[in-house]
Amino acid sequence: MAGTMAVLAALAGCSSTVRVDPPTPSGEAAEACRRLAGVLPATLDGAKRTPSEPASPYVAVWGGGEITLRCGVPRPANMEPTAEVADVNGVGWFQDPSRPLLFTSVNRVAYVEVTISREHAPGNVLVDLAQPIKQAIPE
Repeated sequence: MAGTMAVLAALAGCSSTVRVDPPTPSGEAAEACRRLAGVLPATLDGAKRTPSEPASPYVAVWGGGEITLRCGVPRPANMEPTAEVADVNGVGWFQDPSRPLLFTSVNRVAYVEVTISREHAPGNVLVDLAQPIKQAIPE
């Protein structure tokens, strides 16, 4: 769950590794998330990909934790059946009203959770993630 995600930067020389608790998807969602891991961009909204630990095909981090992605998370707990979902280039995103920097793609076989710091424009990040998500995760 998003609330259990721990993001701690541990400095190692000039590089940093970000700690993110990976989700544990299974079946079709796990397969889709592994496909997504192979097509994610090296840079998002100017932030470069950063190592994360533990290593997981279900987690991606950019900018030292400024943007984190977790694939295969559960359905957002506070997403009501009538919740508004924004379409960004064919991917539906639920923005958690209690956590405005948390977005979850919800119209595919795997839920993809993205946390975006205030240093980045959510629209830019979600646009850049739309094609890889559509390519890797079926509706």
